[in-house]
This record gives sequence, structure tokens and C-alpha cells, in this order.
Amino acid sequence: MQAKRIVVIGGGPAGMMAAIRAAENSTDVTLIEKNPQVGKKLLLSGKGRCNLTNFCDLNSFLARFNHGDFLRDAFKKFFNQELMDFFEKRGLKLKVERQQRVFPVTDRSDSILEVLKEELAKKQVKILYKTGLKDIVIKDKEVRGVLTQVNQLIPAEKIILATGGVSYGFTGSTGEGLELARRLGHTIIALHPGLVPLETTKKYAGLAGLTLKNIRLNFSDGEKKISSDVGEMLFTHTGISGPLVFTFSRTIALWLANGRHVSVEIDLKPGLSAEQLHARLLREFKLNKKKGIKNILKSLIPLKLINIFIEISGIPVTKQAAHLTQAERNTLVSLLKLWRFDILRTRTIEEAMVTCGGVSLKEINPRTMESRLIRDLYFAGEMIDVDADTGGFNLQAAFSTGYLAGESACV
Repeated sequence: MQAKRIVVIGGGPAGMMAAIRAAENSTDVTLIEKNPQVGKKLLLSGKGRCNLTNFCDLNSFLARFNHGDFLRDAFKKFFNQELMDFFEKRGLKLKVERQQRVFPVTDRSDSILEVLKEELAKKQVKILYKTGLKDIVIKDKEVRGVLTQVNQLIPAEKIILATGGVSYGFTGSTGEGLELARRLGHTIIALHPGLVPLETTKKYAGLAGLTLKNIRLNFSDGEKKISSDVGEMLFTHTGISGPLVFTFSRTIALWLANGRHVSVEIDLKPGLSAEQLHARLLREFKLNKKKGIKNILKSLIPLKLINIFIEISGIPVTKQAAHLTQAERNTLVSLLKLWRFDILRTRTIEEAMVTCGGVSLKEINPRTMESRLIRDLYFAGEMIDVDADTGGFNLQAAFSTGYLAGESACV
């Protein structure tokens, strides 16, 4: 065993995995965490269920990332199968759900955290809780140790920075590590929100909390148009959220930042063409001539949408199916296929699930996660300028970069 003193800063998924891997080859590993516990943000993953990875192949995985090729070496070292084996060999059963998302069978994120904590203890990693970071001591462009906020010097030959981004700041991700990296000479790519809800100009307070399933979203900036897969979205008090929104929120944030006018069309019936929907409505009207418009819509959309659809369409609420005009049918079909909203802004980066931007990839060696500017300083996790869609991709990146950084620090 080597006697190199390794300090890992940040007790999230990347930091914990880095410490565990480093401790397999070093007898002196210290994990510094400013919270009274590790894994605070991890507990929120997958709505508390922890979508820890995705079981798709490597190329499909990389395609879901911004700058995905940077992660190729990390994934070749420690990818989804290795991560799943890590937990299952330690007694935690996993399951693969739709879209190849991987969860613990317990459906509890604390099950993942407990395995990590037990492994940290088993590997005899020293954990310093409630310990804030003040500085990293550098001499001749090599690390010498960590200075805490109470001016305690913790000597180290190797340091792994894994303090996260600035999303979900209440969990401790408030950007200290990024600012420290900047002070040490690293370029920080501008931060903006990823996997974040969107605010719309038109808001329907009565729809807040309503989930729409099996729908498609079509976003446009006036020139470009991007379409989602069929999936789910959620109405909020300020606009829209949910998996389909998160998938494109990074692109929407960039469009908005460039001053573009952004809109979204909700296709409530993606499995039917406009012509097929017209035919279906005609059948409904013929079979239910005396039914009011409200009762007709009950078979097509959630109850919470009915009054809003009638209001938007301008169709009298008392009107019977037999008396609907072709123009009114066209309006209903248009609403079902192209319900349009203008996007005002994204919600704040503090509300985002992921921080986009971070330490420039040009200044990190992808084969080791070591800084190209300062010897023996490594980066892992969300503070690196890579981010992806929902579905377990970002968490896998955290574990993989942490694993590679921990292994590299022992060399």
C-alpha cells in the first residue's frame, strides 16, 4: 500500500466514489464534507428513488451528453455494468425500468447511500464533516494541502475536487470549488441551468400539479425546431416541467440567452395525425349528438383541461356535439395537436437539477481527470463542464469521473 496522502473535497456521488477507489490503493484518504452528512443531493435523485445509471450502450450513452466524448475514457474504466456490479456485489439488488433507467429495487435513494457509506467505513476513509474549504495550498504548481475555513491545514500530496455545481444550493452545492478552481488559474465555462423547469408567459394556476402522459413537445425559436420523444410533462404554478421539458431545457436556456423568442407546442395526441383526429371527433359527434362539449372532451383529455380548452376554443359550454361547426372542430383538433405556449425564461440555476458549464475540459486530462495546470490536482463530478439528459446519465458521469480520479490519484 502506498502512503500518499489523498484528500477528496466534496461528499457527493463523485467524491464518495473517488475516496472509495483511492482507499483501495492508499492507506491515507480523507474526505472533506461541509454538511453534517454525505450524499445530501444524492438522496433527491430520481424523486428520491435514485436513478443511478442507464443501461444503454456506450455510444448511445455518450450521445446524451454535452461534450460526451470527454467521458469516453472514464466510461471505459468504470461504466454502467461496473457500477451496477459495485452495488449488487454489496447486497443491493437493482432493476432496469422503461427507457433503460436503473433503480434500486427498494425504490429508495438512501439504499444507495448506505452502501457507499458502508464502503467508506470499510475502506477506513477518514471523513471530516461540517468542514468548509478555504483554500488549496500550492507550491511550485504542485499541491501541498488543504486549508479549511478555520485555518486548519490538512497536508496532502493529491487532491480531488468534487464539490459539484451550483444547482440545488440548499444541499451544499454553492460553487466554492468552482471559484477556487478559478483562483488557481482554471477557466470556468459560464454556468447556466440544465434539467430545469420553464416559465411560460401564459400560466394556468388550476393546472399546477397536473401530469400529462404520452404526449410530445415541439420547441421552436422561430428558425429551428426540436421535437421530443413521447413521454411526460408536468404543469407548475409558473409554467411547465417534467422529463420532456428537462431533456431540452439546456438548449432552451441557450436560445433564450441569445435573445431568441421560444415557443412550445404540446401534442396531446402524438399517436394520431390531424386527419385521424378529425375522423375520430366526427365519429364521437355522430354517436353522441346530444352530448355537450364537456362530455365529449372527457374521452380525449384530462378533466382539469376541459374548461380551459373550452375557454380557449371559444365554443359555448352548452353547445351539443351535433351543432359543432367544422371551424369549431378544426379549433379542437388544433388545440389537441398544437397547444402553444410562449417560453418566458428558465427557472433559476438554483432550482435546476444540473449545472451546465464548469471547469473547462481543455484543462483536464480525460484519461486521469488531473488538472493540466496544476500537478496532482484532480476534478470529478458536476463541476466539470459536462452534462446530460435525465435518465441516470449525469449520476453515472459523477461515479465514473470520481472512480477515475480516485484511481489516478494513487499512481
